Amino acid sequence: MAPRELMRRRENIYKELNLDDESMTRDQLVAAMVEHPKLIERPIAVSGDRAVMGRPTERVLEFI
Repeated sequence: MAPRELMRRRENIYKELNLDDESMTRDQLVAAMVEHPKLIERPIAVSGDRAVMGRPTERVLEFI
């Protein structure tokens, strides 16, 4: 899954950091999520060594 798929793209911080810039690397996007956890889409369902984003709900249902 690409980092942007894990981000809350409507957050002000997303826009302020210009995270929609296509030249940003995966590492840069992940670093932004580490520094600003509010950017991370939630909920996250975890089972063993696997995890899935909880939106849309169907993802969790397929996961369990």
